[in-house]
Amino acid sequence: MPLQLTGSPSDPDLLRLPWDVPLEKWPEHRLVSLPRGISRHVVRFARLSGRVYAIKEISEHYARREYRLLWDLHRLDTPAVEPVAYVTGRTGADGEPLDSALITQHLQFSLPYRAVMSGTIRPDTLNRLLDALAVLLVRLHLNGFYWGDCSLSNVLFRRDAGSFAAYLVDAETGELHPMISEGQRRHDIDVAHTNLYGEMLDLEAGGLLHPSIDPEEVADSVCSRYHALWGELTSDEIIEEVDWHMIDQRIRRLNSLGFDVAEMMVRRKAGTGRLIVRPKVVDAGHHQRRLLRLTGLDVEENQARRLLNDLDSFRVSYGLRHEDEAIVAHRWLAEVFQPTVEAVPEEMRRKLEPAQLFHEVLDHRWYMSQEAGADVGLQTAVQSYVKNILIFKPDEKALISEDQ
Repeated sequence: MPLQLTGSPSDPDLLRLPWDVPLEKWPEHRLVSLPRGISRHVVRFARLSGRVYAIKEISEHYARREYRLLWDLHRLDTPAVEPVAYVTGRTGADGEPLDSALITQHLQFSLPYRAVMSGTIRPDTLNRLLDALAVLLVRLHLNGFYWGDCSLSNVLFRRDAGSFAAYLVDAETGELHPMISEGQRRHDIDVAHTNLYGEMLDLEAGGLLHPSIDPEEVADSVCSRYHALWGELTSDEIIEEVDWHMIDQRIRRLNSLGFDVAEMMVRRKAGTGRLIVRPKVVDAGHHQRRLLRLTGLDVEENQARRLLNDLDSFRVSYGLRHEDEAIVAHRWLAEVFQPTVEAVPEEMRRKLEPAQLFHEVLDHRWYMSQEAGADVGLQTAVQSYVKNILIFKPDEKALISEDQ
């Protein structure tokens, strides 16, 4: 069987990679050194034409299957790595067959959990990671995806304002259905509990877990977070007929969690004057979609929430409450967001995404203003942030320039 690359590759140089050599023996000049999570398969990162690709060696059956699952998740706008192609028909120089390979686009600014946890992890950082994992699992289940192997090792994390956003990396054991069954959902939660408990024990043994953190409590807490969010998104609510404002409150709570409501089913409870309300929730990204529509900025959900808050403050500060929202957004983008990002030296902008950079400048401005007892202004905050904070941050961008 001849070498075959199937998918939507945008770079013809992918075919020129040394597919006749086992991945673990690829020459160093072909590879990029990036933080890697724990994987049962050999995974390497290759840079071609300014893009970084993650390549995983795997059997043909699973390479083909995982590519299609990741493509389906991408089509559903679910947080997962983007599939590029899979390679079959690999043969070594000695004529022996080699495993197939799955190629995905490396997620910029993302880190495996062990890189986030470098050094002894603090409880609040761990809590933010666990929140992100719970949200990811809920989003997958809402889309009918049974994971089968939920764990921190199968996730990449990106900074999202003061929190993290989680992305699925390994869909090898997954299944996509029109709707997930209750049995599949519960089994996924049980697997998540087992895997997380094991990962926490592993961190504890390596001295990477704060003494105050109990591994079993961590595993329990993820399940609790999941159940609380799932209940808020899917449970019926019984209200009195006169309490219609509670429906609006429910929608606002769901929006605050980042979810939009496509429609509401309201029916009368037999024999009473009460109504049963059931929301039909669409996927997360309420603030993302609003910011994208207004400004064209495509960012994480919490970053979008923070940027929208600043946009709303700009509207109030400049007396633009009655102005068209799109016009206000255009002014904010041109007068606040872009000048702030451009005030950072070009060689340092690559350290963080623009939205995360803007969020951290706003935080720094708030702390400086608290200390000074008055607003120090954005320009002063940017200069101080660059000099005292950004200069010491590691470069989180995965895209490595051609001259490196």
